[in-house]
Amino acid sequence: MKILIIGPFPPRKAAEADHTFYLSQHLADRGLDVHVLTVKGSISPKHPSVRIHPIMKDWSWSDLPRLRRMIRHCSPDAVLLVYTRGVYDGHPMITFSPTVCKTLLPQVLFVTLFEDAPSIPAAAAQSPLMVRALRKGIALGRAMMRRPPMVVSTVRIGMALWAGRENLDYRYGTLLRDSDRVIVVSEHARVGLTARFSGLNDKSVVIPSPPLLRMCPENNGVTRKRFRELLDIKPADLLLAYFGYIYPGKGVETLFKAFRVLSAQRGNVRLIMVGGDINLRNISVYLREIHMMPKEMGIDDKIKWTGGYAWDSDEASCYLRTADICVLPFDSGVSLHNSSFAAAAAHGLPIITTRGETLEQPFIHQRNVFLCPPKNAEAMALAMETLIDNPAIRENLRAGVLEFAKEWYSWETATELTIATFDGRLPKR
Repeated sequence: MKILIIGPFPPRKAAEADHTFYLSQHLADRGLDVHVLTVKGSISPKHPSVRIHPIMKDWSWSDLPRLRRMIRHCSPDAVLLVYTRGVYDGHPMITFSPTVCKTLLPQVLFVTLFEDAPSIPAAAAQSPLMVRALRKGIALGRAMMRRPPMVVSTVRIGMALWAGRENLDYRYGTLLRDSDRVIVVSEHARVGLTARFSGLNDKSVVIPSPPLLRMCPENNGVTRKRFRELLDIKPADLLLAYFGYIYPGKGVETLFKAFRVLSAQRGNVRLIMVGGDINLRNISVYLREIHMMPKEMGIDDKIKWTGGYAWDSDEASCYLRTADICVLPFDSGVSLHNSSFAAAAAHGLPIITTRGETLEQPFIHQRNVFLCPPKNAEAMALAMETLIDNPAIRENLRAGVLEFAKEWYSWETATELTIATFDGRLPKR
């Protein structure tokens, strides 16, 4: 079976790029002929059954002819689009790709893998106001076709007319309507997307992202001992770890406030921040403030920053082997789609994280995770103290989270379920 994957690819710093890379390798290991359409500058993996086509410039309308040529030239049996709005710079071109593909190759199965959940209210997606705005935009575009600022808007309106307005989503174009199958990485994502397109529930499956990093072996604690020495972590010290990119919503401010409370009472606690910054629009000021917070709080001598690491390195895994407890203070609460949780779970770390307004069924407090309210530094500090003072709870959480990871974050299971969607089946999860 020949598969065309459309999406970001290393060396881009994004969880979606890592997901595309690892998924392509696992699919190829199962005997599939895998092609990846991605942007210029992407690496070529050393796998005989994975071929990279780094021909896209910026996923804008000017790249539409390249997309069409690649689909026609590759002539795959199935297409998998790895999608979040951010990795395509918010440009709408890619949101019409299922319709483009169906026009060129009607028999091809098109699958969209949504890496995130919608943040725009569903009511705005197909409202009469949006339709009226499109119609006004069409008239205005026809009247001002020769003006450069209107070119992009006119192309988008033209694509909307070509694709048809029925069930057209302002944010997601025809992805929800025209994808044959939809993979979501959490039940939260499925609920949010179903609110925008009622037919999605009948063609979707939940497949959370497995660990998106190279795992280093446990090797009887040799790696742990070596890295603790490198970090100057003494045997009696207890090391907390944060893992993941830093950007608004990850709750890092809450973590620092909680750690200040904890470290004021206990002199042997340390915190390691595993991972680098991510290049997102308009967050440079936020990142500077985050990096200044520990010094302003007087806790910078107890915090280690690892910085970024190579996409093909096992360095992040080694740091996680070194930690005693992982803290993931999400502002909106933990979800199956959190790739940082998947990585920590795969390492068997006791995990402290937050419970949002809703909690998916697999998360069970004190069985496989220790939950506290989001944006509550006092509660988080108390959770840290509880785990530090109770080794038995930590061991119980280790066993529980490893079972969690085996069921929900296995690459073997994720690959098998993904292949099932290519076969036209809809596996239940």
